[in-house]
Amino acid sequence: MKPWVRPWERKKTDGQHAPFNPVTGKRYHGISVRILGMDNRNSLHPSDSLHPSGVLLMQTPTLSLAVWSPGLEDLIEKTRSYIHAAKAPATLRAYRTDFEDFTRFCQEHSLAHLPATPTTVALYIADRAGSLRSATITRRLTSITKAHQSAGFEASPSSSHHFVVSETIKGIRRSIGTAQQGKAPLLTSDIRRIVASCPESLLGLRDRALILVGFAGAFRRSELAAIDYANLTFTQDGLVIDLRRSKTDQEAAGRKVGIPFGKEAATCPVRALRRWLAASGISSGAVFRGVNRHGRLSRSGLHKDCVGWILKRAAGRAGLKPGPLGGHSLRAGCVTQAAMNGVSERDIMRQTGHKSAEMLARYIRIGEIFTRNAAAGLGI
Repeated sequence: MKPWVRPWERKKTDGQHAPFNPVTGKRYHGISVRILGMDNRNSLHPSDSLHPSGVLLMQTPTLSLAVWSPGLEDLIEKTRSYIHAAKAPATLRAYRTDFEDFTRFCQEHSLAHLPATPTTVALYIADRAGSLRSATITRRLTSITKAHQSAGFEASPSSSHHFVVSETIKGIRRSIGTAQQGKAPLLTSDIRRIVASCPESLLGLRDRALILVGFAGAFRRSELAAIDYANLTFTQDGLVIDLRRSKTDQEAAGRKVGIPFGKEAATCPVRALRRWLAASGISSGAVFRGVNRHGRLSRSGLHKDCVGWILKRAAGRAGLKPGPLGGHSLRAGCVTQAAMNGVSERDIMRQTGHKSAEMLARYIRIGEIFTRNAAAGLGI
């Protein structure tokens, strides 16, 4: 038996063995190309479906294209790049990590992982229910589906259409719950304490501006880190920040976020940002950058993971417990405080960019837990 050869490695054939075109009824010359995107070593051939490490890597959807002329090769590469860009890098990393864990489970129990069976998936999530949250298990099911789709298997074994999978996940949710443990929100009183404790150094000016702008704009940590000087427009009413891309705007439609002047100079986000820009001399590029212990400014912008670390350090200086805090505490705090102050849901969504009122409702319920409380009208 001749060894199996990947389609993109096949040499051009002669007329006798040229591929048959069912549309024209003729044979054509060329090579068959499969767009894999993430790792061309993977394929659908039974003997070549595993990475040398034994773990299948996540692929972009496989497309079978026939090269009718050499000119299509550049177009194929362009198509591959677009397929690869369909998902954010963080999403692809999560899919890959999840499916690697599923693969290890299958190998440990001598079960097929690609394609897998619904029973195998049910056994997997039942096993992981002891260590993972409900939301994480749901994401694992999505990752298994994406892995099968990218390998050409349209029928997903992790679909809720399968009785054994749907009933298992329902039982897991009833047993361990579905509540998500988010970061603690920082309210206005907390922000005042944190800002007041920031030192009057270049690092302190950066921290103060980062915290106040993040709180007033209800920004995600990734949005804060991505703000560029060219995105800023100072007006007589405050500041307008042009967000080019965000977590819920992967197609870069963009949106503008208004930051009004604060009532107090010490906690005004616009004034704080102006002071930081003037002291740092930043006039182009990333707005928020690293500052080392010697007070030297970095040329590159902050990584999004640094936002949470900076906030925890600043909270510690103010005597707050940094443990439950994170980069999301600024965004969650803005929504919660706004709800407590009676700001309408529509205005809050305009500031945060939430697409769904359901996601916003979690924060609003916390903010209105006493302002709209039936027990307050009982007269007791």
